[in-house]
Amino acid sequence: MHDRFWREAEFFLLLVMLCIFFLLDLLAGSVPLTLSQSLPALFHPSTADPQIAAILYQFRVPKAITAVMAGAALSVAGLQMQTIFRNPVAGPDILGISSGSSLGVALFVLSAGWIFKGTPLFTLAGSWGIVMAAWLGAGLMMTLVVLLAARLRDLMTVLILGILISSAILAIVSVLQYFSSESSLKSFIVWTMGSLGSTTQTQLWVLIPAVMIGLLLAFLSSKFLDAFLLGENYAKSMGMNLRVAYLLTFASTSILAGSITAFCGPIGFVGIIVPHLARKYFHSSLHSRLIPGTMVLGAVVMLAGDLISQLPGYDITLPINSVTSLLGIPIVIWIIFQNKKIGAI
Repeated sequence: MHDRFWREAEFFLLLVMLCIFFLLDLLAGSVPLTLSQSLPALFHPSTADPQIAAILYQFRVPKAITAVMAGAALSVAGLQMQTIFRNPVAGPDILGISSGSSLGVALFVLSAGWIFKGTPLFTLAGSWGIVMAAWLGAGLMMTLVVLLAARLRDLMTVLILGILISSAILAIVSVLQYFSSESSLKSFIVWTMGSLGSTTQTQLWVLIPAVMIGLLLAFLSSKFLDAFLLGENYAKSMGMNLRVAYLLTFASTSILAGSITAFCGPIGFVGIIVPHLARKYFHSSLHSRLIPGTMVLGAVVMLAGDLISQLPGYDITLPINSVTSLLGIPIVIWIIFQNKKIGAI
């Protein structure tokens, strides 16, 4: 009973932090707002200052929601990859899944945009096209990584190959940009320069359901992930259908990483560091507890990164990927030193 109380208290504290950082993210920006200005505009927009209501509902609320979705999605995707590959530095960006999503988006925007000819790419229809292209790219890259892992049986080699394949994909994207039309290139460049603040209200109607589907699949695979902690043979001995387990996990990871990459661009290191922080915080390896904890902690980390990226007192915003990289690289180095043997399955 005592342990259960502390587990619930730990999770409640994270939820409180999430609410605080969400509110701070709404207040921070080139036009600083106060609580006395923001709360009436949030709950009674019709009677509040129209300018403040517009700032909140057109820009800051979508950005904060996007940060929550991105942090939760990338963190859970990283947690699943670290469990399946039993490697502390596995993640969507390291394994090249984010690069696969980028290639899918590039092919859609630069080469296959004619499918939605006459329809702007960032309307609801165009947004579904972009996110499905990102899913397909992430899924193909995920399949390739799994095939390599099954053949090589050495995860360090698989990680190195993932990095090399990512570089090759970036080279292909560069070639596509070189031969694309001016209008298609402009749309793609807008995407590559995108951040948490570039997601529109229309895109949220695609992003939120997509992330919810990916997270639901992750919850459904939690028992499989617990079994994989002790190895594939143990999972077989428990009578688990490995094909179903892999399908659920890889579908979830592809949807989560692909959806965020589609609308926010590639965001690095969140999927690597947050699962480790969650394990340290909750002192648990059970995925029925780690998945919700990783979701909330990932959202808090992404909101904190967004606050840092806004450089209080300045009218500029740093790319969120730069902030997460600067924060994440020291933690990844620490993880590597803590896990000197990253090697074989």
